[in-house]
Amino acid sequence: MKYSHEIVIDLPREKVIELFDNQENAFKWMEGLESWDPISGEQGKEGAKSKMVFKTKRGTMEMQEEITKYELPERINFVYTAKGVTNWNDNRFEPISDQQTRWIQSNVFKCRGMVRLFAFLMPGAFKKQSLKFMNDFKNFAEKAAKETVSE
Repeated sequence: MKYSHEIVIDLPREKVIELFDNQENAFKWMEGLESWDPISGEQGKEGAKSKMVFKTKRGTMEMQEEITKYELPERINFVYTAKGVTNWNDNRFEPISDQQTRWIQSNVFKCRGMVRLFAFLMPGAFKKQSLKFMNDFKNFAEKAAKETVSE
């Protein structure tokens, strides 16, 4: 399954990248993220691998994240692997103006076992979750920038 989403964040690209590239911020906008621990490589750099644990309505979900391309501020790519699914995730950040950034995220999912059946029956669930994470980051980033300005 392949799809893309794009959203506009009302911040300059430099600020978007500063907030996106800070791992500690992920706990503020990735719903359910409980832990994010290094496995290998230099954290936040190309080749780094990490284990992420999310609390979900159905229990706990573990996944491995690998940064496969690190070309910020333009692009960062990840591969996420969890039980029954691999997600190749390409994120591009394009300046629209001095105060707006377009975030384009493309996803390719390869599913196995029961996840494959779920993806076939409900492909919209994957798309909805990806867009939710993007909008959660947008809301966090715009709010964080306003709080920084008002302090």
